[in-house]
Amino acid sequence: MPITTVVFDVGETLVDETRHWGEWADWMGVPRFTFFAAMGAVIERGWHHRTVFQLVRPGFDVEAAMRRRAAEGYRYRFASGDFYPDALPCLTQLRRLGYRIGLAGNQPEEAEQALRAAGIDADFIASSARWGVEKPSLAFFQRVVDAAGCAPPAIAYVGDRLDNDVLPARDIGMTAVFIRRGPWGCVHAGRPDVERAHIRLESLRDLADALALS
Repeated sequence: MPITTVVFDVGETLVDETRHWGEWADWMGVPRFTFFAAMGAVIERGWHHRTVFQLVRPGFDVEAAMRRRAAEGYRYRFASGDFYPDALPCLTQLRRLGYRIGLAGNQPEEAEQALRAAGIDADFIASSARWGVEKPSLAFFQRVVDAAGCAPPAIAYVGDRLDNDVLPARDIGMTAVFIRRGPWGCVHAGRPDVERAHIRLESLRDLADALALS
């Protein structure tokens, strides 16, 4: 079955999250070097990304902090410089080639509007928060299938993580595309399970050609 729909993870696949995490460190009063070192430990151990808050501030209440930041005027957004340089050109190229495009990742619901406000041209944009289920649950990927409106073999899912993206996408029957970038991508690229990705990339510039050969 030919691939008709390409669905992208958001963080560290399309978006460089350095600014977002750095702003958290600044707001918490934690040196960025310390915060990012703790994040590296979280990634290496395979823990949920929010565990980083507990490492740098034991007992830290993330939900309460999010409410406080919102009350102080913080709004979730994506600036043009947050996107990896190859991200938006890749979406444009795939659209020109006739693929349907979806974005679906472990993101707050506010990320959906933030992506639309950034001018993303996609057939659907979804977040784990709105769906009420997170990757790597296969229920999340079933929601991707439902949103795409086609069978799993017609979908390619692109992500930077083996645990959250490649392995569950493959297990549900999609073409699993791994991109080696960002902290998770760099760590996961050295793991044996990377061989299970149908396609492995260093840049989204190569995605269209890789899909044509798959």
